[in-house]
Formats: sequence, structure tokens, C-alpha cells
Amino acid sequence: MSKRDYYEVLGVSRTATDQELKSAYRKLAMQHHPDKNPGNHEAEEKFKELNEAYGVLSNADSRARYDRFGHAGVGSSAASAPWASADFGGFEDILGDIFGDLFGGGRRSSRGGAQRGSDLRYDLEITLEQAAAGYKTKISIPRLENCESCNGTGAAPGSSPITCIGCGGSGQVRFQQGFFSVSRTCDQCRGTGRMIANKCKTCFGQGRVENEQEIEIKIPAGVDTGARLRLAGEGEAGRNGGGHGDLYVVIHVKEHEMFERQGNNLYVSVPVTFSQAALGAEIKVPTLDGEEPLTIPEYTQTGSIFRLKGKGIVSLQGHGRGDLFVVANVVTPTRLTREQRKLLEQFAAIEEKQQESAAKRFGSKVKDIFG
Repeated sequence: MSKRDYYEVLGVSRTATDQELKSAYRKLAMQHHPDKNPGNHEAEEKFKELNEAYGVLSNADSRARYDRFGHAGVGSSAASAPWASADFGGFEDILGDIFGDLFGGGRRSSRGGAQRGSDLRYDLEITLEQAAAGYKTKISIPRLENCESCNGTGAAPGSSPITCIGCGGSGQVRFQQGFFSVSRTCDQCRGTGRMIANKCKTCFGQGRVENEQEIEIKIPAGVDTGARLRLAGEGEAGRNGGGHGDLYVVIHVKEHEMFERQGNNLYVSVPVTFSQAALGAEIKVPTLDGEEPLTIPEYTQTGSIFRLKGKGIVSLQGHGRGDLFVVANVVTPTRLTREQRKLLEQFAAIEEKQQESAAKRFGSKVKDIFG
């Protein structure tokens, strides 16, 4: 079964603010939490769905990817993120600074742990010929990588991060507010649970630095504009030793000066002279594989279409190849030699006699009909 839209799951619009997301999640989470519905499998499933939806939309980066790519843009991160886990004891971690251990959970927040890196997008423009035959190229991607000087810790070589004294390493501080025990992000460590006394001079304590990475891309034959290639693990490095995100390469195929693509089929307009159209001829037509012979039958009219089977684009799924449709365009000459003009005038004279004869026959038929 396909996943429901995350905004629909939370019952909010796509323009909902962070506070509206929190409020909607809080209301539904209290309603469907397994602690409130023991033995109710349907409530458990709804609660898992709520966790996943809120986990994506409450994060600015993952929400932006979801708005752009849908479930495909957050699929891998959604499957591995803490909020997608089926461990219902982690409700406190999921709600974070909304309302802490409302249902009595006693586990510490996982905010200070490893975080998966962000996904990246790269728009690649290729030619129709490259799309048809497949294409291999290299691209340069600026992305965040783990700092080699500190191995991603953010601490200067020879030192290590220390446990935050403000939250004891949990990344959160708790205080009692009436019936509720409320958790909030620790101000001293900003939720990481760690503090760096001696920062790395290369990354200034961030644990990551931006580098230009060259990546080889293999584009399969048959791709079209809008196709997305996912390169797993080629996104940015995560914080605190977290894995890399993914790289999405979005394909844009340039318009061709000669061919027009419709699915796996190609269309090309070729000029045909008046004599070729009238008498019939064999001409050469362009294809992606070079010129091919095509027989033009006599009496061909402008706009007549001829098919060259299997001369289109190969199917991306590997099921055969499209066709090439040749559109005849009968060309009127712009300049004539004396001999050409004389022959055409003779031809025009013959046509005029034929038209006069046809007109007389037509007039005779009209008289017969109306007496």
C-alpha cells in the first residue's frame, strides 16, 4: 500500500507553520499513543505513521526535500531515522521539546547521536543523442565532508569533546510544569550533548568542511527530461559520524534542432521537391544512427507521414525501441532556370486545359440535375 501524504496524516495544509505542525502532532499523538491504547494494533500503526510524518516535516531540510521530491526524496532517511522506529518507548524522544515524558518514558534523547547527512540535487543537461545512446560523464559536487584533521569530532587533534555539563549529555534539559515533565533543547550544547573546549582549527569545531567532489555518472539509454538518478551515499556527510545522504541527478534533455521527441518515438520533417512528390523517388532521411533510404511514392502530399520502424529511442525499461516518423514537406522552388520555367509553363498550360475540361463536365452534370 502506498504511503499517505504526510500533510494529510497530520491534518494540516502544505503551508503550515512549525507551530501548527507541533500542535497537530501533539493532539494526534496523545490520541493514538500505544500507552493510551494498549493492544490496539490500529492505534499503533497510526502512531507510527504520525511519527514518520512529523519527523520529516519538523526538519527544514527533510521537509524541503519532501516538498520537492515527495516520499522518494526522504525514503531512505525516513526508514532509518529515530522517529520512524517501531519502538514505542521512544515517544519522549520524538516529541522532544514539545512535552517531554508526558507518558512516563524514561529514556534519554537521541539528539546528540549520529545524524544522517543531507541529500543533494544536481541538474544535468544532456543532448538527445546522449539520452538515446546512454552517457557517462563526471560532475563536480560541492558538499560537506567529515573533517580529516579531527575525524569529524570538531575537537582539535589530541583532544576530544566532553559531555555537556548543562544536560549531562542528553541534549535536553527537563523541568516540571504542573502535571507535565517538559523537555527542551539544551542551550549550552544546542542538543548535541557534547561540548568542545578546544576546537579544531580546520573546521572550527563543526566536524565537517566543504570540499569539491568529482563523481562519475552513468546515464542509461532512453532517459528523458525529468528522470532522476539516485546515487546512494553521495550526498553530504552527517553530523557526529552519521552516514552520507544521497545525491539525486535530475536529467534535462536539450531540444534538438532536427528531431522532435514524443515518448520513445522521433519525428523529423524532410524537404521533398515537387517532382519527387509527383513522380515518386527514393530519398535519404536523417536518423540518430545516420542516413537511411526512404521511398517516397508518387502523388505524395505535404504533411504525409512515413514510418521507419525501430529508428526511435530505446525504451528505458529495455522493451524494444521507438520509431522514426518522417513528415514530407513539399518545397516550392524560390528560383528557376529558364529551362525549368519553360517546362513548368508547359505543364501549367496542360493543367489549364484539364481544368477547363473538368469544368465543362461539371457544368453539364449540373444542367442534367436541374433540367
